[in-house]
Amino acid sequence: MNVVLEIARFDPASGGSPCFVRYAVEAEPTDRILTLLLDIKANHDPTLSFRKSCAHGVCGSDAVRINGRERLACKTLVKDVWTDAETPIRIEPLRNMPVQRDLMVDQQTFFDKLASVHPYSVNAKPPTEKERLQTPAEQNKIEDATNCILCESCYSACPVLGGGNPAFIGPAACLQAARFDEDSRDEGQVQRRPALDAATGVRACDNHFECTRVCPRGIKVTKHINATKRRLKSEGGAR
Repeated sequence: MNVVLEIARFDPASGGSPCFVRYAVEAEPTDRILTLLLDIKANHDPTLSFRKSCAHGVCGSDAVRINGRERLACKTLVKDVWTDAETPIRIEPLRNMPVQRDLMVDQQTFFDKLASVHPYSVNAKPPTEKERLQTPAEQNKIEDATNCILCESCYSACPVLGGGNPAFIGPAACLQAARFDEDSRDEGQVQRRPALDAATGVRACDNHFECTRVCPRGIKVTKHINATKRRLKSEGGAR
């Protein structure tokens, strides 16, 4: 069938203005949106810019907005977003980050905020002979958050970032902090607290649940943010 993609195009270096360009391609209902983007780049317009890597929903690099919703292009099928031959599938870059070119965004601020919460295991004890063990219950506590692939979908969808508080560290950073703070093997809560227990930290979250709704891995992002709020409050921190 014939499918029309309406793709956001913008090259800041050219001095031009953002616009949408339509491309008509042949596709099957079970084709992935990423497949169509690759077809356009290979056979219609080699100047089209977008990110992709594994193409299997693991790396998160091809996250874009499709028909107004954050999705992974490699996991979204044509039949999931196509309505009829007269209505194009609109593809736009993620929000809350500057556009580098077309569907590519500048990720620097996102990763700077992520780094502020020390998103890695901190443990000053000497390494054990083997791995540091956890009980099944301890592992279950962090298993949901470990599924994060840093695709930035939650960051794009966040109404707080888009609604007047761009300094908010964002849902992904909050989630990564929770993932390690809740890890029985970790000792880094003190290092993470300054970024979390601030006006731009977890208290900035207004519980819109958009991060949870758009997460391609089904992570309960808001739940983890609220758990961090409760923990900080019990320690005399965030309100």
